[in-house]
Amino acid sequence: MKGDIIPDKDHISRYCAPKTIREDGKIGASAFILRESEESLSVNWLEYLNCASRESEISEIRRVYSLKLDIRAKAKLAVLNVGEMCNKVKNESPDRRSLYVLHEKENNDPSHSGIYNLKPDNESIADLIFKIILESYSAL
Repeated sequence: MKGDIIPDKDHISRYCAPKTIREDGKIGASAFILRESEESLSVNWLEYLNCASRESEISEIRRVYSLKLDIRAKAKLAVLNVGEMCNKVKNESPDRRSLYVLHEKENNDPSHSGIYNLKPDNESIADLIFKIILESYSAL
């Protein structure tokens, strides 16, 4: 179910599958490309978890993902600031695209959210998002 817009000051994490990890072990821009079958890019709202630290937020995201995904050793979690992502895309994309992130709580994933107003196979937007990754962690 679609819910509230996530505030600009908050952070999201994105599960980055092994196929999106570059040879140097870093996350690639392909981790932020929307598939044809998707309406939004799946992310998790970190502040929603109400944890004491980033490490505890990441631990909780790992736990949630372990229940719904087959986590591979090379997979990573990217952390992004919502406002920075939206501003970068708005200011630097050719069409001045306005992204927004909605909280979409799921039964087994209460912090689940989605990045909206992306288009499938839009590499230029994915590259802009990739450039503002704040932190990355192993998904395991």
